[in-house]
Amino acid sequence: MVAYASAKAAIVGLTRSLARAFGDDNIRVNAIEPGAVMTERQRQLWYPTPEDVDRMVRRQCIKNVLLGEEIARAALFLAADDSRMITKQSIIVDAGFL
Repeated sequence: MVAYASAKAAIVGLTRSLARAFGDDNIRVNAIEPGAVMTERQRQLWYPTPEDVDRMVRRQCIKNVLLGEEIARAALFLAADDSRMITKQSIIVDAGFL
């Protein structure tokens, strides 16, 4: 977990630094921090049974399986003009993982 936590902190720092560097050019820089997205690989490695998936869902505030489509929706929002004044942010999409 040391390498993972360090890499994640680096992404947050890079996001903040790049937003500052490119803000004068109206370039927005944001990061998306996904939670336990139920991809085929995740299911094979970490959640191989329906009980494993249910256990993860129970640890979330929103009790639904987190799918890649939710991450894509966040990316589309950040790419759209609706988020034109959002920069230097790390958006967590994890269904409220506890």
